[in-house]
Amino acid sequence: MRLLRSPRLATVLLVVIYICAFHTTSAIDIPLEVLGHINIVQLPTITAQSPSTLIAFPFDESFPVICEAKGNPEPEFRWTKNDQEFDPFLDPRLMKEENSGTFVIPNNGNLTEYQGTYRCYASNKLGIAISKEIEFIVPNVPKFPKETLDPVVVEEGQPFTLKCDPPNGIPPLQIYWMTINLQHIEQDQRVSVGLNGDLYFSHAVEKDSRRDYCCFASFPRIRTIVQKTAMSVIVKTRKSDSSENANAILERKPSLLTPPGGKSEIQLVKGEDLNLECIAEGFPTPQVEWKKMGHKFPSKVRFENHGKLVIVPRAEQEDSGNYMCKAKNPLGEVQHTFTVTVEEPPEWVFEPESQLSMIGSDVHIKCSASGIPQPTTTWRVNGGPLQESPARNRRVIGDTIVIHNAQVSDSAVYQCEASNRHGTILSNANIMIMNLQPMILTSEGEEYSVVERKGVTMHCKVFSSPPSTITWSKDDSPESVHGPRFTVHENGSLKIYNVERGDTGQYTCLAKNTEGSSAINAMLYVKDPTRIVVAPEDQRILIGTTAQLSCLAEYDKSFSNDFELLWEKDDMEIALNYTVNSRYFVENGVFHIMNVSHSDQGVYRCVAKTPADQDVASALLMVLDVPDAPENLVLSDRKGRNVTLKWVPGDDHNSSTTEFIIEYEESHWEPSNWKELLRVPGNRNSAELRLNGNVDYCFRVSAVNAVGTGRPSEATERYKTPPEAPDRNPENIRIEGHLPHEMDIKWEPLLPIEHNGPSLEYKVSYRRQDVEEDWKEHTVKRHSFVVRNTPTFVPYEIKIQAKNRQGFGPEPKLVTGYSGEDFPSAAPDNVAVKVMNSSVVKVSWTRVHKDKLHGHLGGYRISWWRLRSLVDSKKSPGDKHTLTVPGDKNHATVPSLTPFSEYSLIVMTFNGRGNGPGSHPVNFKTPEGVPEKNHDFRVTDVQRHTVSLAWKPPLEPNGILIGYLLKYQLINDTEEVGPLQTVDISKPETTTWILRDLEPLSKYKFYLCSCTAVGCGPDVSDECTTTLETSKSASPSPPSTPKSPVTKPTRSTIGLASIHGGISTKGWFIGLMCAIALLTLIVLIACFVNRNKGGKYSVKEKEDLHPDVESQGMNDDTFCEYSDNDEKPLKGSQHSLSREIKAVESGDSLVDYGDEDAQFNEDGSFIGEYAGRKEKRASAEIKATIQTPA
Repeated sequence: MRLLRSPRLATVLLVVIYICAFHTTSAIDIPLEVLGHINIVQLPTITAQSPSTLIAFPFDESFPVICEAKGNPEPEFRWTKNDQEFDPFLDPRLMKEENSGTFVIPNNGNLTEYQGTYRCYASNKLGIAISKEIEFIVPNVPKFPKETLDPVVVEEGQPFTLKCDPPNGIPPLQIYWMTINLQHIEQDQRVSVGLNGDLYFSHAVEKDSRRDYCCFASFPRIRTIVQKTAMSVIVKTRKSDSSENANAILERKPSLLTPPGGKSEIQLVKGEDLNLECIAEGFPTPQVEWKKMGHKFPSKVRFENHGKLVIVPRAEQEDSGNYMCKAKNPLGEVQHTFTVTVEEPPEWVFEPESQLSMIGSDVHIKCSASGIPQPTTTWRVNGGPLQESPARNRRVIGDTIVIHNAQVSDSAVYQCEASNRHGTILSNANIMIMNLQPMILTSEGEEYSVVERKGVTMHCKVFSSPPSTITWSKDDSPESVHGPRFTVHENGSLKIYNVERGDTGQYTCLAKNTEGSSAINAMLYVKDPTRIVVAPEDQRILIGTTAQLSCLAEYDKSFSNDFELLWEKDDMEIALNYTVNSRYFVENGVFHIMNVSHSDQGVYRCVAKTPADQDVASALLMVLDVPDAPENLVLSDRKGRNVTLKWVPGDDHNSSTTEFIIEYEESHWEPSNWKELLRVPGNRNSAELRLNGNVDYCFRVSAVNAVGTGRPSEATERYKTPPEAPDRNPENIRIEGHLPHEMDIKWEPLLPIEHNGPSLEYKVSYRRQDVEEDWKEHTVKRHSFVVRNTPTFVPYEIKIQAKNRQGFGPEPKLVTGYSGEDFPSAAPDNVAVKVMNSSVVKVSWTRVHKDKLHGHLGGYRISWWRLRSLVDSKKSPGDKHTLTVPGDKNHATVPSLTPFSEYSLIVMTFNGRGNGPGSHPVNFKTPEGVPEKNHDFRVTDVQRHTVSLAWKPPLEPNGILIGYLLKYQLINDTEEVGPLQTVDISKPETTTWILRDLEPLSKYKFYLCSCTAVGCGPDVSDECTTTLETSKSASPSPPSTPKSPVTKPTRSTIGLASIHGGISTKGWFIGLMCAIALLTLIVLIACFVNRNKGGKYSVKEKEDLHPDVESQGMNDDTFCEYSDNDEKPLKGSQHSLSREIKAVESGDSLVDYGDEDAQFNEDGSFIGEYAGRKEKRASAEIKATIQTPA
């Protein structure tokens, strides 16, 4: 649209038209689809108009006067103002819009000339539609007149009234009586403001005298408050001895200040508030009573202004009747009767309706309205009086216009207007007379989808005159569909109930009237129903966590591209935008809500939707959180040190409050430090607090539920309790005696808040318990006291009482204690030692008599020291050791002694002061034990077939050494080990050993332990790898013996646990090993043949046949380490050693060797032949390896 005056007008008009849309008049709408095919004329219809009253508020920029209409041809608009023609286009100050009847009055300060009653006429060649009357009101700014008011002089006890007389203005009007300083005039039974704004005084008192009574009139709709000139009141008073110029205050019976007389009539419109007022004067002040004659007051009635005003809101017909007020005091009464009549503005009983009728028919237009008084009904046609447009075929019968044998020329707009003194209502009825063959407005070939057992509606919208007969058929059948499941509605739609699979097919809608017929086809498809198979479940979720709601559905597969799974919260769809910051997303049918907050609580609906149907499942999500802070804390019932604290609980956020925590803070000792005072159950909202005296408290409350503790409330106002004597005495009294003739008394002091008053002190009272003597008392401020010159360790009775300026605390409890202790004066007797084993003894003694203890028995102490080792006679006293035995015991066990040693031992008792004298020393000896680990066990030399070992004897043999047990075995890197070999060394002075006939290039582990007659001690171990060749420069022999003993292993027990270093994975090495294996097989076959022939050959001969290559050697490629702990398991290790160890006897038996002519050389090496093919194969394999060139 184009504006004639202002581009801002379009926005104003659109808003106002929308607001006023409810004023649209009913009309016959020719569908746009029809107008697209043929040009059908239409009567004008008012579509929007301003309300009946339009007030020009001074703060508005402009005032639209709206009139919009439609019709064909387009309507033209004209206006009347106060029943005179008014053309807005002739006034350049008004803003207008093309093709519209609306105009806008700008607020330029000259609004008064536009005040009046307007009516809009919209017309085309068929007729004229008119709007309701629109009254444009320009309110004046209300003002009180400037006037000088004389003071109101009144005698004390006499009534008087201050007149307000507010100016006229736009209601509502509100009256306030205040002083110049804007303080409200206090109102009560004696003083009140009437409905007319006057201030009534039932009788004057001295305090009514003042010079600044001001009446303020407020008009909120125009945002205006005006003030009347201040009024003065002078109340003349006198004492009981009255003077000539004043009357004494006399009691008098009531009379009414308002309303005047004994009866009055009130008329009001239905829906308004009924206000009845009676204000009486008299002394004493009269009381006002109300009643409705013959009826009870309805429950909606309110009594205000101290019973002087009755308000019946939204009055109805039943509120009509007689009401009576009665004002009375002890001297009499007065009454007034109100006759109330509730009237009504016009309302439609039957509003005229627009009609589309065929040519030649009879048209009936009915109009009926009700109201009190009964409205007057006026007919118009095309905006003019009915009598000014006579027609032969039209007549008025009662409340109905009848048009007989209507023709096209009878088309017109008829107006019915009903009015009484409370208002006017107007209705336009468009009467169109025409014939038209059926036009089906629904599209051809519409497709409908429906699921089984549901209903479906197929549309067939028809426009015709006269109305068409509509029938439906299926699949070109000549018969119409029929049956209880089929219904054809008045608008032509076909409704099928409880659809079956067989209902699928093509349906035809046929419309017929006297002018012709028309038809369309539609297709119906029956689908599988949509069904939610996994529904979301109600959840209680902790705030800040993630909620997950599952929803899975089944649906007809033909809707694969049209199926939607939506989520709604509280009937609002949730937008899933899948952005980084979005808290909502759906994954695998699960709806996720991240970081749940309180706003997420509600009912969530999963909507599984297809074009044919939908299924819905709901779940309630409850968000759990700690409770909100309690509110409105109030301290009540303040009785000294007792006070009641009340509060209003906060929201518990779906987890019931289990308890409330009440905390306090005091301003003197620890300000700003909140401490817990009390806990009360969660179903209470108050607590009685028992407080300490002389403390300035404030309190706060926090709530607890299953989630946790909520925020504390705001603190209460401060409350200081009066001082009182202490409520309790000190606790945890301790009596200690650090010196023999003193007694230390200490106690836990009262907390500062427990002082209950200033100047806290403690009264200490004591007396001996074992003799009769008076109490001795001392008053101290600290929390300790020392009693001097006491006997040693005698019992005392002690009591400590708190006191302050207000007095003493409660009677204290007696506590028994002892004076200072002295050292015990006696030692235990009959000390005896019983040897349990080589390292443990049991000690017993006779207890010391309590008279010799001189204090509280602490227990006994055993002290012992080692005099010498029994291995030699030389004494070397060791460190002193002490074992404390608490309590009254007479025996104890002393552990961790050194075996085969001589010890000395004493026993003493002790108390709080210290140790008593020791007993006579008792000497005892421990038997032999197993030795400790050997010292410095190591490999000293490694050759191709031999390894030299050396060690030192154990530092503590724990007995007489009888020899050593040496064990060794082959090992490799895969934790697989060969059999364990054992060598018994029977000479304890031996400290070196040589092992011979070991396999070359093999890793061995060695174990050594020392032995006594009791057994062998723990092993020490070492490892090394034999060399590939014999070194030319052998390692030096150990200095302990000129010739070390040797031991040769048996070949039947040696495994192939050789270490191949890093070459085992090389290709050339694998090939070499294959060649060696082949040669070994050949040698074994030859040996087997020779053996079967009985041939024998010595090891010496074989060595001559295959001399060693000495030119190559190992470059220190050995790995020898000393270890105190075994790092690998021992297989087949022997745990016992024969006490008769042979000098050069091996752990292996000679029975294991096959030949009887086996011999030993002088050096102990084994000369002979191995028996068995397996051993020969192993030996040959090793020698072949050596001889194979690299």
